[in-house]
Amino acid sequence: MVKRAPFRIGQQTVAPGTRRTVDLPVSVMSDHTPVTMSTHVIHGRRDGPVVFVSAGVHGDEIIGVEIVRRLLRMPSLKSLRGTLIAVPIVNAFGFLSNSRYLPDRRDLNRCFPGTEGGSLASRLAHIFMDEIVARCDLGIDLHSAAVHRTNMPQIRISPNNRETFRLARVFGAPVILYSRLREGSLRAAAKESGVDVLLYEAGEALRFDEMAVRAGVSGILRVLRDRQMLPSKGISKPTRKSLVSISSRWLRAPQGGLLRSFKSEGDMVEAGETLAVVSDPFGEVEIPVDADRAGLIVGRTVFPSVNEGDALFHVAQVADTDDAEETLEFLSTQLEEDPLFDEDAII
Repeated sequence: MVKRAPFRIGQQTVAPGTRRTVDLPVSVMSDHTPVTMSTHVIHGRRDGPVVFVSAGVHGDEIIGVEIVRRLLRMPSLKSLRGTLIAVPIVNAFGFLSNSRYLPDRRDLNRCFPGTEGGSLASRLAHIFMDEIVARCDLGIDLHSAAVHRTNMPQIRISPNNRETFRLARVFGAPVILYSRLREGSLRAAAKESGVDVLLYEAGEALRFDEMAVRAGVSGILRVLRDRQMLPSKGISKPTRKSLVSISSRWLRAPQGGLLRSFKSEGDMVEAGETLAVVSDPFGEVEIPVDADRAGLIVGRTVFPSVNEGDALFHVAQVADTDDAEETLEFLSTQLEEDPLFDEDAII
C-alpha cells in the first residue's frame, strides 16, 4: 500500500497517523505581542476527505470553542480516515476581549474572502481562506446567538443545495433553518471556492450550554461518519428527526419596560398564546406578548430590560416531512416571505 503523503499547512507538515497544533501567524499587537491562529490537524493514515471545524469567528461565541475541545478528545479520532482541521478560536482578538468584533470594530464574518493587504479583519479572513478552506472538502462553522440572546441548537443551510440539506439531517440538530448566503460571510466565500459549510447555531454569547455542546459534538461526529472518516462504533444516531423550519419570525416588544417571559427556547406555542409580559417599572401598565402564529421557539432574548421594538422571541413554523422535494419548496418559500437574518442583523 502506498504511504499517504504528509499534510502541509503553514510552514509545518503533519505525518500520516499523527496530530499536531500549528500556529499560523496573523499579526503583531501594538505592544509587540504576536497573534496566531492556532490550528489542530489530525492527519489519518488512510486517504479520505479533508474537513475543517471552526469556532470563534465571533470572539464572544465561546460555546463553539468548548465543542471543538471536546471533539478533539474523542477516542474515535485515532481511527480517522482523511484529515480533520480544527480551529477553536479564529478571532483571537475578539476572544481575548470578550467581543464579537476585531479591534477595528469589523465583523470578521463580513470580510471573507479577505485580501492579503487589506484591513486586519480582511487579512485574517484571507489567512483562513488560504490556509484552511482551500485545503478542505467540507466545513462546519460553530456559532451562538449574539449577546443577551440564546438559540435552540439548529443547523442553518444554504439555499438550493441538496447535499447540505442531507448533511444537516445527518448532523441531527433539533431544527434545520434555511439561511441565505450573505456577502462577506465565511459560508458565501467558501461556497464560491467550491466548499460547502454547515453552520451550527446554539446557546448564547459568553456562556456554555451543556445540551448545545453535546448536540454540537454528536452532530460533527455523525457528519464525519457519514463521510466515512470515522467508524460507526460509539457514534449515536439522532433520537429524533430534525424539524425543518418553513418560515420564522421575531416577535418584538410592544413597549419599553421589564420583560417577564413565560416560554423558553424549545417550547411549542399556539397562535394567540401569551409568551411574556412587558411592564413599566411601576407595574401600572402591562402589555402581553402574544404569538401571532403556532410554532416552535428557536431563539429568544435573555435580557429582562427591553426597549420598544426589541426582538424577543424567534418563532419558527416547522414541518416534519421525509419528502425532500416538498421540504426544499418550503425552504424557498421561507426566503421570499420571512428571510432569516444573521444574528447581528436582528436589532
